[in-house]
Amino acid sequence: MDFNFTEEQSMLRDTVTSFLQDRYDFDKRRKMITSEAGRDPAIWEAFANELGILGAPFSEDLGGLGGGAIENMIVMEEFGKALVVEPYLGTVVIGGGLLKHSGYAGAADLIGGIIEGKVIIAFAYAEPQGRYTWSDLKTTAKKDGSGYVLNGHKAVVIGAPWATHLIVTARTGGGQRDEGGVSVFIVEKGAKGVVTRDYPTVDGQRASEVYFENVSVGADALIGAEGAGLPLVNKVLDEAAAASCAEAVGAMRQLHTGTLEYARQRKQFGVPIASFQVLQHRMVDMFMNVEQSVSMTYMATIKLEDDAERAKAVSAAKVQIGKACKFVGQNAIQIHGGMGMTDELAIGHYFKRVTMIEGLYGSVDHHLRRYEGLSFGKAA
Repeated sequence: MDFNFTEEQSMLRDTVTSFLQDRYDFDKRRKMITSEAGRDPAIWEAFANELGILGAPFSEDLGGLGGGAIENMIVMEEFGKALVVEPYLGTVVIGGGLLKHSGYAGAADLIGGIIEGKVIIAFAYAEPQGRYTWSDLKTTAKKDGSGYVLNGHKAVVIGAPWATHLIVTARTGGGQRDEGGVSVFIVEKGAKGVVTRDYPTVDGQRASEVYFENVSVGADALIGAEGAGLPLVNKVLDEAAAASCAEAVGAMRQLHTGTLEYARQRKQFGVPIASFQVLQHRMVDMFMNVEQSVSMTYMATIKLEDDAERAKAVSAAKVQIGKACKFVGQNAIQIHGGMGMTDELAIGHYFKRVTMIEGLYGSVDHHLRRYEGLSFGKAA
């Protein structure tokens, strides 16, 4: 199988890398995430207008670059290297994915807004009781004339403080955990009855608890068929999981490289600690974990278009990446010693991010069970 990137894909990687090196170094990022806004809106504008990367996975008919999942993978890996907090995953990968896969009537206009940097989307799907069961919903959408009224609570909605729109899962029928009866809606964040409680996350992101209190939406807010939204959600969250694996690969590369450089400089007993055989073995194991994660991420990304194999490939990748995040992150901190967890050192920030990615869109245990269920016909 050919894993080489096309000339256009290589140019995309080089463009993103160059921009982040010039405009998104560690010190600038630290200032951004501790500011009141938690980000610099000028960066998002540059992604849209200078780089054009917000259109990377969209067809040329929609004003995009004509790419897809591989382009998302390339962008997300570079974002992982620089610890980018901008809401590309929620807006472009998830929001854009839900819009383009669903056949939504207003998709072209909203995707155009995404590409221009004017539309930012947060996906409000998780609920406190749900764990990783996306159909476990207490949020309801009840018919009201030709429209719907939404009520419920969504937890840890990443990127919601910056969003212009929320895409929401809600139950329009069936029992709380039934796979049928799940519907997907798009709601303007400023709509009457949408209440948010914003907060920073441990890895430098921003999130919200989002409450829907008798939020009225029209029939045109429904994305896809009523009550049949779960397959769409599963597909897009698999795409998001694969993209997050790519981000983890980028972050783990930096963890390994940073640890190797530190070990060459840090001296003990008059010699660099990189000369100690036990640490050499450990850093080789870190490298092998990163390279295995690269291969699994490539495989999962390629399989996203194959509905028969997609879920298995993504779960396999998530298991590998989750284990690697833990191994590489913890060893990087241990080799650095106590200073590894200080706010002033980049290594601690990378560790926090990969720790969060480890459980994003399903933990290692969840994806092991899911893989077993898909492979042997057992309940996932």
